[in-house]
Amino acid sequence: MSADATNPAAPGPVAPVGPRRRARPRIDLRRLGRAALLGPAARDRLPDAIGHVAEAHRAHFPEADLEPLRRAYVLAESSHRGQMRKSGEPYITHPLAVTLILAELGAETTTLTASLLHDTVEDTDVTLDQVREQFGEEVRYLVDGVTKLEKVDYGAAAEPETFRKMLVATGSDVRVMSIKLADRLHNMRTLGVMRPEKQARIAKVTRDVLIPLAERLGVQALKTELEDLVFAILHPEEYAHTRELIAENAGRPGDPLTEVAEQVRGVLREADVPAEVLVRPRHFVSVHRVSRKRGRLRGCDFGRLLVLVNEDADCYAVLGELHTCMTPVVSEFKDFIAVPKFNLYQSLHTAVAREDGQVVEVLIRTHQMHKVAEAGVVALGNPYAPPAEEHSASDGERADPTRPGWLSRLLEWQRAAPDPDTFWSTLREDLAQDREITVFRPDGGTLGLPEGATCVDAAYAQYGEDAHACIGARVNGRLATLSTVLKDGDTVQLLMGQDPASEPSEEWLDHAHTPAARIAIQRRLATRQPAADRAQDAVGGAAPAADSPARADSTAAERAAADSGTPPVPVPAGAALPAGLDVPAAFGPDTASVVVVGRPDAAARLAGCCTPVPPDEITGFAVRGGMVTVHRVECAAVARMRNAGRAEFGVRWGETAACRVTLLAESFGRPHLLADLTEAIALEGVEIVSATVAPPAQQRVRHTYTLQLRDAAGLPALMRAMRNVPGVYDVSRTQPQPPGV
Repeated sequence: MSADATNPAAPGPVAPVGPRRRARPRIDLRRLGRAALLGPAARDRLPDAIGHVAEAHRAHFPEADLEPLRRAYVLAESSHRGQMRKSGEPYITHPLAVTLILAELGAETTTLTASLLHDTVEDTDVTLDQVREQFGEEVRYLVDGVTKLEKVDYGAAAEPETFRKMLVATGSDVRVMSIKLADRLHNMRTLGVMRPEKQARIAKVTRDVLIPLAERLGVQALKTELEDLVFAILHPEEYAHTRELIAENAGRPGDPLTEVAEQVRGVLREADVPAEVLVRPRHFVSVHRVSRKRGRLRGCDFGRLLVLVNEDADCYAVLGELHTCMTPVVSEFKDFIAVPKFNLYQSLHTAVAREDGQVVEVLIRTHQMHKVAEAGVVALGNPYAPPAEEHSASDGERADPTRPGWLSRLLEWQRAAPDPDTFWSTLREDLAQDREITVFRPDGGTLGLPEGATCVDAAYAQYGEDAHACIGARVNGRLATLSTVLKDGDTVQLLMGQDPASEPSEEWLDHAHTPAARIAIQRRLATRQPAADRAQDAVGGAAPAADSPARADSTAAERAAADSGTPPVPVPAGAALPAGLDVPAAFGPDTASVVVVGRPDAAARLAGCCTPVPPDEITGFAVRGGMVTVHRVECAAVARMRNAGRAEFGVRWGETAACRVTLLAESFGRPHLLADLTEAIALEGVEIVSATVAPPAQQRVRHTYTLQLRDAAGLPALMRAMRNVPGVYDVSRTQPQPPGV
């Protein structure tokens, strides 16, 4: 389909720009429609009025059965006879034009049959039962879906709810939306007969809703022409200026794009790579965008080169030859073959520089990729046909080509939207995101997310409402906060807690970029107890139950504080963690069994700076009072004492295995974490000597525990138990302090 269009504001065809592929001449649908009124064709031959439709259809499906098209046309023509469009044409010209658009895109027979009949149930006496009897359930379903779309009122008041219903009605089969888009394209082509204010209203809806949907369905041929038509209506002055730029460029002698195309053909011939090299002119909106980005336009800015090959491997062969024989612009390279875009688009993008400094953009793809790039889901054929084995998808994101991942996600969150206005506002925001990134899961699967998405969005995209329990993430193997913005190609591992009562923080809303995440978080927060009530409960209201997690937090602090004779440290109900909690030591100096070599009667004490435990390698130094302090040999204090000339003694572990150790637990902040950690420690039979919880920073919390173990052999099991607490991502022995600390 040509992207050149009639300016609805100023009727008249746009002059062809630059060299183009041979294209089927524009059909005179007015003449065909009048011919159709001369009478029905014989039952054994195809009506002349749909000859062009049949020709376009057979170009994609040589063996297609045209009988359903003949019968559908006869029914549509007889049903619409006597009806006229506002332009004065017979109404039958409209379904004919819509069907021709879809036939040129490569739609299969069922879609074309439904397209011919798409207005019959809405505007004539034909019923859905009649459609089912004559053409089957599948055609009836498509016609019914398009009929529901025709009832959508795009007025400001009705728009949210009706569009929401439209998505529900069409979400199970995108062919319905394909027919609607082709219907809108033909209406936009003939919009010049309407009042300017109505043209503007229809153009704005097309811009805000239907063009983004065409982009997501991958139907670039429809999208680009719709963009140009909207551009002409809403920005007539800029459209006229862009048209002048294109006309001036077309009138210049010599075309640099043609010269580069010939050069590329020569390079590929010498390399024996079979390929078709075409000059692909930019459409009006594309030229306008480039002019705003680059300022003054040169010849190569008005188009791109398109290289079509037979096999995927040939795409990379072409890329290698171009980068070897010409000067590549490396920053312009993108591989959408290895990682297809969310709308099924596949292609290699690169650019080469001419000697005069002009940059030529090059698209490299197979013929099949090109077909899908132009027609999107329309080119995928009958979605109900058994899939070919070689095309069966293992990735759930693309398992059903008629339900792209973004559409499945959209249908999910529209059900969760609390009201039509929320749905409509989030839909428009989502459709405004015209770029999508692909991130990888550790299991090899992928997630499609809009550009700017964070780990919060990835969590809800992967787990739905179970993402409320997400406590953190690893991005490319490194720990990251949930607010981390993801980049295309990142690998994301989401860390999930096990607490069914987990709930998102209100801060998550600031980090959520997708409608699915925002709506799920808002729904969960709306069901939560108001903050004022929670504060009242914590201060003067009802006390938490004795066996509740919140009560366990405070009990742990109170118990440790009571042992040391100090007042308890309060832990508010529902608090994520008590900032700055410091539980004083409840035990005296450590007297673990350590033997001083050569002085068996000498008293030894384990150093608090490195808290050695069996079987650590240790050494001892004399201190005042005849005491020997025992350090791990790698402790920073050892070097200081040696430099100071302190007497060093050999020491070894005695028979008693009881010891004291200091552990550092690093975690993501969440409610009841302190209670869960202290419970895990207690279950291992270990006593807490002291505990310090640093104030949270960047959603991370550091806990320092000094613990009394009955047997040092139990230390590995204790550390494993602490690591298994949801939210804890690391537990380690405290590292010796560096000198001067």
